[in-house]
Amino acid sequence: MSASALPESPAVVSLGNGSEDGSDGSYRVVSKAAVLSLALGLLSVVALVSVGMLAVPAVGLAFGLLALRAIHAYPDEISGKVPAWMGVVLSSLLLFGGAGLHTYTYLTELPEGYERYSFQELQPDKEYPELPIPPSALEMNGRKIFIKGYVHPGVQGAGPVDRFVLVPDMGTCCFGGQPKLTDMIDVKLITGDSLSYSMRKRSLKGVFMVDPRIVAPDGSQGACYRLEAELVR
Repeated sequence: MSASALPESPAVVSLGNGSEDGSDGSYRVVSKAAVLSLALGLLSVVALVSVGMLAVPAVGLAFGLLALRAIHAYPDEISGKVPAWMGVVLSSLLLFGGAGLHTYTYLTELPEGYERYSFQELQPDKEYPELPIPPSALEMNGRKIFIKGYVHPGVQGAGPVDRFVLVPDMGTCCFGGQPKLTDMIDVKLITGDSLSYSMRKRSLKGVFMVDPRIVAPDGSQGACYRLEAELVR
C-alpha cells in the first residue's frame, strides 16, 4: 500500500461541526479558573459580613477574568465560559455591594458625642516599651468611645449576661490561648442591657476607663481596660 493511500491521523478527530459546548466530539479542558471563580462568587456573600471578607469576591473576580482571557485565547482547547461569566458577575456584585455597605455603615454608625476607638490603639507603644499601657490609652481615660469587638467565650452557656470581656478577634481565645492584657476590655453593660454569647461582632459605646494597678508583673492576669457601655448592635 502506498503512503498516499494511508489515512490522515490528526491530533483531534472531529466528529461533526464545531460548537461552543464541545458537542462536536472534540475534547476541551474545563478551565479550573472558571470553576474557582464560580465557587468564590457563590461564597462571596461573606463579604457582606466583614470588610476583611471582601478579599473573597476580589479573588473570584480575578479568577473569572483570567479564565475568560484564556478561553478567548484558546477557544478550541479550553471551555468554561458560562461558569466564568457567572463567577465574574457574582463576584463583582458582592465586591462592590459589600464595599458600599461597609462604607455606608462606617459613615453612619458612630453615635453622636462618641469617639471611634480600636484595639490597635490600646497596644503598648514601641517608643515606650517599658510601659504596659500606652500614653494614648491613658489619655482616653474617662472619655466616651465607640468600639467593636467579640465577646470572649468565657461566658458561653451562661445565658444573657451584663458583664463580659471584649476581645479584638476570636483567633486566640477560640484556640485555647489567653489574650494579652491589652487585648481585653472588661465590659459592664448599663441601662439594663444584656446579651447572650455568639461569635458575631459587637458594637459598643460607653465610658472608657484605664486601671493600670491591676496589671500583673508577668502580664498574665486581669484586664487593664474597662468600659461602662451600652450595646449598639
